[in-house]
Amino acid sequence: MSHEDVFNPQQQLQTLPAPTSLPETGNARKHSRLLWFVTIPVALCLLGLFTLLSKSRTQYTLAASTQAAAAEPVTVVHPQPGNLSEELVLPATLQAFSQAPIYARTSGYVIRWNADIGQHVTNGQLLAQIESPDVDQQLIRARAALNQAQANLTLAGVTTKRYQDLIKSNSVAQQEVDQNNQNLASQQAAVVSAAADVKQLEVQQSYECVTAPFSGVITERRTDIGDLINAGNSGTGAELFRLSKIDVMRIFVSVPEAYSEQIKTGMHVSVQLTELPGQTFDGQVARNDHAIDPATRTLLVEVDVPNPGGKLLPGAYGLVHFKLSSPTRPLIVPSGSILFQSAGPQVAIVTAQNKVELRKVVIGRDFGNTMEITNGINAQDSVVASPPDYLVNGMPVSVQGQAVVQPPASNKRS
Repeated sequence: MSHEDVFNPQQQLQTLPAPTSLPETGNARKHSRLLWFVTIPVALCLLGLFTLLSKSRTQYTLAASTQAAAAEPVTVVHPQPGNLSEELVLPATLQAFSQAPIYARTSGYVIRWNADIGQHVTNGQLLAQIESPDVDQQLIRARAALNQAQANLTLAGVTTKRYQDLIKSNSVAQQEVDQNNQNLASQQAAVVSAAADVKQLEVQQSYECVTAPFSGVITERRTDIGDLINAGNSGTGAELFRLSKIDVMRIFVSVPEAYSEQIKTGMHVSVQLTELPGQTFDGQVARNDHAIDPATRTLLVEVDVPNPGGKLLPGAYGLVHFKLSSPTRPLIVPSGSILFQSAGPQVAIVTAQNKVELRKVVIGRDFGNTMEITNGINAQDSVVASPPDYLVNGMPVSVQGQAVVQPPASNKRS
């Protein structure tokens, strides 16, 4: 055995490792494992959430870009020119140009009448005769009083002349001459007063003959022989006749405020009646009241229509046709091509780059399937026939075809 192989206790102690703390090393390992168990799931959750959000954003961007890049298929139409003039048709009731109720100016009894309903009479023609004994007797007394006043005037004139001759020779006093002159003036005034009474009663007596104030037709007769008539227009049955002048008819028409500026005095109109189909009567705007009725927002217009043949009757219902001229020619588009949105009525125009351009328009008349556009587009524009609500400015479109605008059935406006 060598010297190195001999057991040395000190050397053996030096080669042994230093003792360590076993409990502290175990706790550190437990904390490290717990930290990893918490950190890894949180990291995985955050990674998954980020991935989900990124994917959703990518899909949204892709869908938006796809929708923006996709061309919307549309059908276009070209606006058609409308009429420069339009016909405004309004209902109206015909009236006689002049119409007057006939009353008696004196009281009495009807002894005869000479005109009945439907009869044409002339100005001054006798319609009825009234017997008024009271007026006749008053006229007799008034004439007698006039004769008496004239006799007194003649006597006063002779006496005054005599006194004028006597005063020259101082045969009478000046006072007597003045009194006779005053008596002459008084008698002259009495004659004038009596003559006025006679004239008044003669006029009153002339009212016993009821005559026509103008030429026309009797439309009503409300008296008969033996009726007691009271003078004036008060009381039941006071009206004797009703006379209408129908050689010219008067029509009052309420024109909507929107057309009031186009109604001019002197413009010609046409009138049609249901009971006279196929016949048209020419009329002329005579006047208007130059005021808009705030209740109906209309302008009252008077139209005069000559009626020499008497075909037009008072009270008849008719249609008055006004031919109005538009300052600009409107364009006709389908009703479905107009978008009614918060910005107002719009139409979608397809530009040369096949993109949408929304334009505001001014709407005119509505014909049902078509509508008038008075401002906003021109005849060369390509209008989308049936635009969807989601069209926006700049959206690409693909024109699939072209539709035809059907003209309106009529340009009449009622």
